[in-house]
Amino acid sequence: MTRRDFNKTVGLSVAALACGLPGKVFAADKNELNILCWEGYNTDDVLGPFRKAHPKATVRAESGTSDPDMINKLRAGEVKVWDLINVNQPWARNQLMPEGLIKPLDKARFLPFFEKMSPEFKKPYPLAFADNGNLIGMPQRYGPFSFVVNTDKISRKTAEEQGWKLFLDPKMKGRYGILTYDNWNIIHMCLTGGLNPFKPLDAAGMETFKKTAIQIFGGSKMLSDDLVAMNTALINGEIDAYFTGGTYTASPARLDGLTNVLAITPQSGPVDGKGGVAWIELTSLVNNPTPSPLAEDFLEFVQKPEICKAVGFAEGTYNPVSQMGNPEVFKLWNAEELDAIQWGTLEEEMSRCLEYDVVASYDELIKIYSAAKRA
Repeated sequence: MTRRDFNKTVGLSVAALACGLPGKVFAADKNELNILCWEGYNTDDVLGPFRKAHPKATVRAESGTSDPDMINKLRAGEVKVWDLINVNQPWARNQLMPEGLIKPLDKARFLPFFEKMSPEFKKPYPLAFADNGNLIGMPQRYGPFSFVVNTDKISRKTAEEQGWKLFLDPKMKGRYGILTYDNWNIIHMCLTGGLNPFKPLDAAGMETFKKTAIQIFGGSKMLSDDLVAMNTALINGEIDAYFTGGTYTASPARLDGLTNVLAITPQSGPVDGKGGVAWIELTSLVNNPTPSPLAEDFLEFVQKPEICKAVGFAEGTYNPVSQMGNPEVFKLWNAEELDAIQWGTLEEEMSRCLEYDVVASYDELIKIYSAAKRA
């Protein structure tokens, strides 16, 4: 299962949840810290220095496979296990906080960090707050996520101007792959069909989605959930573009000097004029009945410049972090690393993106999508 393939567990039933508890449950202890997160926070480059600073503490981090999977762990009773949870932006405000699975952060301690963040987070970032103004999560990694092209074959100008319609062009048949991150594919196919994936679709919208999905799958040359395989095919000339991808997937090839591998954010789209989608991770304090005093210490620790860099450049994919607005953080990236994450156009591309959100008609769309994929 791939890191950004969020949909795999969206439809988990309560019965399935009951079977999903891990074999080993960590006992709550004041001298231990348990973190449920996306990869990066669980690396030695991040955890090692924190363990060194707290030599008597037991610090564990488990990497999740999807946002819903991690959230469902808390719903199944694992609020007693975890102290911090790191998921993407819609969940804290829309589900975790209303369900009592997380609790507010200390504003006096954490609000000052927003002042040094990049402009889009400095305001500060709205989804980091509950309706009542409580601070419920700290943003860090983020990026636009739309599609990727080989600019030796398709110019940036052409790709940005055509946007998702590029993949409906008959001349593109057999020239592109699909990175099968299913939930993202559904979002992107909605946008390709001129639909808003984050609003319920009527019968006409469902039919449009079906036709779009059939055409996108029918015109593709290859399907893979492996971003390395997709980048390799792009570099080798097997394909000229791939549907679903972004800075997160293009950055490894770009850091290797293959800067013709370029993540594209459409110039325009069907939802408020926007056609791109951006993911932003938030790390929140789990509402553990026996909380670890190390939880907020760790959340402050990952704001340190050298740890921000370690989080952003972890596990073979590279991403910007919100703290790069701080000169002390920014100076740790060299020119090649900044180019790998397309820093020069990042702010503009983010301005053309919708916030990633929960797909409103997911249950119906995944059935249509899966049938088109099989065909």
